Parts: sequence; C-alpha cells; structure tokens
Amino acid sequence: MLNRTIAPDFIQVNEINFIKPKAQQLDNGIKVFTVNAGQQELVRIEFIFQNVNYDQNKPLQAVSVNSLINNGTKKLSAKQIANKHLVSVLPIIWSILNESIFPQQELDIFIQNQKQKLKVNLQKNDFLARKTFANTIFGETAYGSDISMAHYDDLKRDDLLAYFKAAFKPENCTIIAAGKFEAKEFDLLNQFFGKSWENHNVSVANEFNHLPIAGSDVYIEKAEAVQSAIRMGNLTINRKHEDFAKLQIVNTLLGGYFGSRLMANIREDKGYTYGIGSGIASLRHAGYFFIATEVGTEVCVSALEEIEKEINILKTELVVEEELGLVRNYMLGSMLGSLENAFSHADKFKNIYFSDLDYDYYTKYIQTVKTITPTEIIATANQYLDWNAMTKVVVGKK
Repeated sequence: MLNRTIAPDFIQVNEINFIKPKAQQLDNGIKVFTVNAGQQELVRIEFIFQNVNYDQNKPLQAVSVNSLINNGTKKLSAKQIANKHLVSVLPIIWSILNESIFPQQELDIFIQNQKQKLKVNLQKNDFLARKTFANTIFGETAYGSDISMAHYDDLKRDDLLAYFKAAFKPENCTIIAAGKFEAKEFDLLNQFFGKSWENHNVSVANEFNHLPIAGSDVYIEKAEAVQSAIRMGNLTINRKHEDFAKLQIVNTLLGGYFGSRLMANIREDKGYTYGIGSGIASLRHAGYFFIATEVGTEVCVSALEEIEKEINILKTELVVEEELGLVRNYMLGSMLGSLENAFSHADKFKNIYFSDLDYDYYTKYIQTVKTITPTEIIATANQYLDWNAMTKVVVGKK
C-alpha cells in the first residue's frame, strides 16, 4: 500500500531537448525563425521590431503606437481588424504594419482611458513603489521613465505617425513563427511581407548605459495606509554575463519560489505578509535584482530587518544539500515544464536570440544548476547581494 506520509523520491532532469528554429529570409531580407511543431492547425506569428528613436521628452511614443496600431488603417476600421484564418489575417497585418493612421478620435479615447488608469494606479502602494523603484535605478530612460498625466497630454498624432514610420519597417523587423508552419505557410508569409513596405524613415536603435548607483532609502508616506509596499534591489548582470545562472540559483534560494527563505521566514514564520518574492530581470541593456512585498504598516520595519537577515545568512552560511537539492529540482523542472508546446520553445529562442546568445546558454545553465556548490553560492551572494547598495522604496507607513 502507498504510504502517503513519505514524500516521493526526486528524479533529477538529466537532459532537456529544445526544438531549434529554422532560419530563413523573406525576399526583402527580413529574418524569419520557424519552430515547426505540433499537430493542431494553429500558428503564432510574431513581428518583432527593435525599439528606436527614444526621446526622453516623449517617453510614451513607442507604447502608444503599439497600443493604437490596431485601431484603424487607410483601408480598415478597428472593427474590421479581426479574423482567425492565416490567408485572411496576413493582408490585414500587412495593412496594420504599413498603413496605420492613428485616428485622432482613437488617440483621444486612449489618452482619456490611460489618464484615468494612471490616476487609479497612483493610489495603489505597490504600483507607486514599483514605479518609483524603476525611476530611481534607471532614471529617465525607456526602463524608468516617471510617467505623469502631462506625458499623456503631450501625445500628438504627428509624433505617433513619425515613430510608426521609423520603427515599423523591414530593416527593423524579425519574424518568429511557431506551430504548424510549413513551406506553404512560409510562402504565404513571403507573398505578403517579402515585398517592399511603405515605411522607411531613418531610425537610430536605442542604446542605454546604466551605471550602478549608490544605495538609498526612498520613503513615500501614505497617512491612511494599512499596508506598506516594499520594493528594493539594484542594477545587476543580465543573462549575457557568465555568472547569471549562479545568480538565478541564489535568487531562487532567497525568494524565487514558494519554498524560498523569504517566504518561509516572512510569510510562514512571522506572518507579516501573504506573499514575498525576489527576482532577476534580464533586459537588453541591463539587468536588475528586486525584492517585492506588501506588509502591515506596524511590521514594516521588522520585515525589512528580516529581509536583511536572510540576505546575510545566504552570504555567510553554507546551504545544506537537502535545500539545494530542492532548488535544483525546482529550477530544472520549471525549465522542462515551460517547454510544453511550439510557442514556449519559440519563447526560449527569443530569450537567447535577442541577447546575442546561442543554445550553449541553456546547456551551461543546466550544468550550473546541477553542479553549483554551497561555497560558490556564498561567493555569488557576496558578489551581487549588497544590502547597502540597494535602493529601498517603501510606500505607506513605517
């Protein structure tokens, strides 16, 4: 009889097989990467455009164009832009990417809705903490713009059209197709998108240089707050760095999954919060580490002390093999579980392609997870987790 009081043995993942995409080009030079897998008559085609022409004084251009691009072209209204069959969808997408006109009426509605949404969000402590944290560590770049109502008021249709014509062009486009996408589908794609496009305005790819900043405490008081939002962290490495996998393991131990130390201490033991977590975000021009939670105002200072304590333990005490084994299996299992279909294989490809990496990245990642030692974990934590270098944002009361 099965003894349900005994946990099943862990079976470590030994190998993960990735479906690597086929690389092709359309007649006009657009790169196409195809993950052809699955039996369902289903395909996902992504047209990915590099972000360009960032203007600190007009930080909403790109996001507004992306939001409004489906709201009307020279030939199609917003209601007409909807279909489910590839042969019918592709000419509509071509019209969207070449002939969008950004009607003033749609822009006015967008501005009104976004201002209302921002007004509501600014009353939420977690939103304000996240926004303040990003602006503090990234400054007025695309990663950290301190968006205000005035930025929406300054949106002009002519600016959106100018950005659209500079960014949405073949020279700036990569296509990634996943699903049942075979030769006939590629030929159909080439028929519509391999020809000349209407947009060819000059553009400059965005390049941001983010230098580490000194740690700081940012406190935004909300007199009536019942809970305080905490957001802290700092600039760090991204996945192009050789230590990135090691740092991901350190992060998982600290706060990267439900069984993490921060969860065990601050949620399970102390009962300060419903949830707390940490993460590492890898961006094209930067990476950053963060810890986020919301706690009762009366325990905010205590929660910060416990977070610091857990970081210091990770930097000074060897991880026991049982805990490290759980983390290894969680991370490898998550990797395997995230590859359930052609779409997820395409997503894994995007992670490395747009970071200028190849599949060796995943081979080294898996090897690092399987072989990292407790001593290496201490060394990595000491190198990248510096409490004094972290920006600590608290919104509420403490």
